[in-house]
Order: sequence, then structure tokens, then C-alpha cells
Amino acid sequence: MPPTTAFTGPYRGLVLSFDIGTTFSGAAYAILDPGQIPKILPITRYPGQENGDFKIPSVLYYSPDGILRAAGAEAMNPELKLEAEDEGLIFVEWFKLHLRPDYMQGIDSEELPPLPRRKTAVQVFSDFLGYLYTCARRYIQESHASGDLLWDSVKDRIDFILTHPNGWEGLQQSKMRQAAVRAQLVPDSAAGRSRIHFVTEGEASLHFCLDSGLATEVREGEGVMVIDAGGGTVDLSTYSIIACSPLRVEEVSAPGCILQGSTRINARARNFLEEKLKNSRYRDDITTMLERFDKATKTTFKDSNEKAYIHFGSLRDRDIEVGIRSGQLILEGSTVAQFFQPSVDAIIEAVKQQLVNPSVSRAVKTAFFVGGFAASPWLYKNLLSSLRETNVRLCRPDNHTNKAVAEGAISFYIEHFVTARIARVTYGSDHVVEFNPTDPEHVIRRARAHTKPSGQIVIPEAFSVLLSKVYTHGTRIRESEEVSVDFYNEGANERALNNVVADIVCYRGRELDPKFMDKESELFSPLCTVTGDTSKVPKVRRNGRNGVYYTQAFKVVLICGLTELKAQLSWMQKGVEKRGPAQVVYDIEATG
Repeated sequence: MPPTTAFTGPYRGLVLSFDIGTTFSGAAYAILDPGQIPKILPITRYPGQENGDFKIPSVLYYSPDGILRAAGAEAMNPELKLEAEDEGLIFVEWFKLHLRPDYMQGIDSEELPPLPRRKTAVQVFSDFLGYLYTCARRYIQESHASGDLLWDSVKDRIDFILTHPNGWEGLQQSKMRQAAVRAQLVPDSAAGRSRIHFVTEGEASLHFCLDSGLATEVREGEGVMVIDAGGGTVDLSTYSIIACSPLRVEEVSAPGCILQGSTRINARARNFLEEKLKNSRYRDDITTMLERFDKATKTTFKDSNEKAYIHFGSLRDRDIEVGIRSGQLILEGSTVAQFFQPSVDAIIEAVKQQLVNPSVSRAVKTAFFVGGFAASPWLYKNLLSSLRETNVRLCRPDNHTNKAVAEGAISFYIEHFVTARIARVTYGSDHVVEFNPTDPEHVIRRARAHTKPSGQIVIPEAFSVLLSKVYTHGTRIRESEEVSVDFYNEGANERALNNVVADIVCYRGRELDPKFMDKESELFSPLCTVTGDTSKVPKVRRNGRNGVYYTQAFKVVLICGLTELKAQLSWMQKGVEKRGPAQVVYDIEATG
């Protein structure tokens, strides 16, 4: 069921999506002509990969002085490896995982391939994003009649959709937007930055599956799960089909994201080989063995009772003690299964978490399995067996699951099926609360109390809940839904009340209404800061114990149901609500 709605804009436009994955990346686009139904098209031709493919390797080569030398398929050219040895070029892979949120467990920084010296994750991400953009521009210019004229007509009106794992948050989105500006996809202006949009990989995959004809296999009122298994992360999302015509979908479980993608199998295989071959003359061939394992052994493994082979050398290569014969390292199938097992177990547990709510587990009939890791026969076999116990049918949409996210991101922009999402954490703000001498929680914090200009004694680090995650089923938020927190500011002079800086905090614990942030402090983390101009908000002159002071009352409003957090200011003036803009700022510098 491809898009059926005609584009209603006044001018021709273009929407481009980039799915930068841990191991592979892809892109897609749609030309938006007024009155025409857009057609979603993948980018299938890249330098060094001219025969056509939906994806390219997410790898780069840098010179020692930090200049980008090659990216994508060109960086995998065997001839370039010889140049790299001669010139000291630096190979970079898995760079996306350097952007992961601190709270996500499953991989340590020491386990990731390092970035080049003096290069940040944002800079590397930007270089690769710029490379993809150049490839997409060339492909569109070459693939359409009058392609140069087509590009010139839309190049200043391109909307970009960047995909990211379910577990990425506003900070990661802000870094990706910064990378897009640095790559000159858009100007460094408010209008330019507004042309960068985000969608989770889970939601993009849902759109792809429904557009691929699978909407006919689900009924109104049924639930559907999407399991997007990639190189770095496995993303799980569960939805309810609210209506079929027009299609309307709501998220019904908090989206899951685990760092148990296919690269973890490679990491376990490396640890095994390093130990197994530590005393063998073939220990210097481990890198070659891992390349062969990744391309052939891992992708075809399907039976733990059969031996597995890593072809790496010639017929003369032999070391019987470690299982090398005729240039092949022979492994027991049970050994290879152990490389997979932690990921298999984690994915099955994550699936169970999606179905923990009885009403959700009863409704979900189908699970769509997409992503590059979904092609693994062993993973599919184990997941199929596990889901059979829950009466959920596992479905792999087609042979091109690696293009699901890029094309689904375009569908998200055009069709927008999902109208409500589930909060993954509790959101709130850091504020002060009036000291109550009869409250034991206040008494034990009395040493940190201070006096406001009005003479009121307050305690800091109180937590005001904006949106509470309900752990049994989550809190559903519609796209237009708002939450707000009241602010009552005091200042010795009027100018002190002309701006607001409000910290928005995440709470990842299990309390429904936490009161103070110094309790379970490890479960609180800053999300963002909302800033805004409050000079137009009315100020009231008052007389206090220490003289004149001013007060001001307003709300910070958060629009939480979108794929990106937005904020506004709200206040009452002569009985009428007024609204003003607010900016959501993430502390990128403090997080690297």
C-alpha cells in the first residue's frame, strides 16, 4: 500500500531520508509535485558499487591529518587497503555507536573501534552524512530526465529525514542536526534547521511494512510488533491498528532498544579466536578470519549440530591442534551458537517486555522482522520458536529488509500513520518547594534551604513531574498533546525576570511521583534545558520583608507526542492565554 495521498504543497519539493546504520547505511527519496501522489524511491547506485544495491558499508578512511579519503563501498576496495598501509590511513567503523546515550548498557567504550585523533563522533557522522548526500544528489541527477534541472528546482527546499534507534533521545537528535548543518545539508539558521526531521527506526520500519502490502494482513483493533535487528541495535516497537481506512496507528508499548545487534556476534567471535589462536602462528590472521566469518559463516549459520567453517587461507595452511585444515578454521556449531546466544536471549526478553501488558499480548498477532540481522537463519529460527509460544506470527517482509528504514522514513514524512506514542521515562523539572517544618522529608534537607526575596523559605532539588511513565502499560501521548509545569518566579528587579532557563529532567526509576532528586540520584539525568524570553510576561510589584520585589507566573509547555520534543511558553494576560516561543537546548559540549 504505497502512498495514496497527493502532495498539497504549492511548489515542487524533495524529501530525502538517510538511514546511517552501525554497519550499513541507505537512503531514499520522493519528489513532491503539487497534485501528484509521491513515489518512494531508494538510492541504489553508489561510487564503487555501480551495479546497484540498497545499502553501503558505514565505513570511512581518513588521512593521518584528518582529511576524509574514502567512504562507503570505495573504502572497502582491496586496493585501498594497500594504500592505507603505505600512507598510514585510519579506518573508521561503528562510529554511530559513539553517539549512544550513556544510560544504554550492553557495550563499553573500550569495545568500540576508536575514532581518529581530534575527531568527534559528530564530525565523523557529519562526514559520512555529507558523503551520502553527495551520492543521493548524483543519483537523482543521473536517474531522471533533465535531472540537473530537477535538482536545481528543489535544492533549496529539501526536507531531510534522519533515522535513529528507538533508544536515542533529544541529545542524540541535536547532535545529528548539528552534523547535518556541518555537512551543509541545510543553512545554519532556524529555517534551515527546521528542515531536519527525525523518526525512530522502529516507526520507520512500521511504515515500510505497511506500505509493502502487509497492511492487508492486519485488522482493525489488532496489534503488530516491529523487530528491527541491525548491526548495532535491535529496536522493538508495538502498535495497535486503530483504523484501516484511512490507516491510523497508535503505539501501545514503550519502544525498546538493546545494544545486541550483529556486531556483538563479531565481538564475541573475536574474543574466542584471540584466545584459541594465542599460541598459533595463525594468530596474525584473525582480522582476515573475522572478515570471512562476518560475510559468510555468520550469515549462513543455521544448525548448532553441524560444524561451521571460516575460509581464510590456502590449501597449504594447516594447524590441526587449533582446527585449521586446508585454509579453513573448523568450529563446532555449538561454539558458533554461543556467539549468538546473548543476543538471542536479550532479543527474546525484549520481545516479552513488549508484551508484558496482558491487553497488548492478547492483541498482537503479527511481528514484522526487518533489518540486516533479520537475514540470519539462526536468529530467525530461535525467534520464530520463541514467538510461537505467544501465538505471534513472525513475518519477514521481503528480501530487501535492509532498505526498510530508509524508505519507511519517507513514508513517515508523507503518510504519518502513527498518531500516539508511549513515554519511555518519567519527565519532570528541577524546582524549589516551600519548606514545611512538619514534613520529615523537608526537615532532613533543612541545611540546604534558602530564602527568596518574598521571605519564603524553600528547599532546592525538588522534582515536579510533567509526564509520568506508568510501568505496567506506559503513558500514551497523542501528537497534539501538551504537558506543562507552572513557574512562579521572584526577582529583586524586573530585568531578572526577562528570561527563563528551565531544566527538564528524566527519571528512570519506578516511583510514580518522586519528590526529590537527591533520592535515587543515579536514576535522574538531565534531558534538556528550555530557554525563552519572558519579558512580555506580566510582572507584579510587591513589598516584602526586605523591600520591593517582583513576581511573575507562567507555564513551560512541552509538546511530547511528536518524534522530537518541542516547547512553548504560556501565560495569562487580562484573562486571555498568550503563547511565546521557547527553545529546547541540549548540552552537546558537556557530553562530547
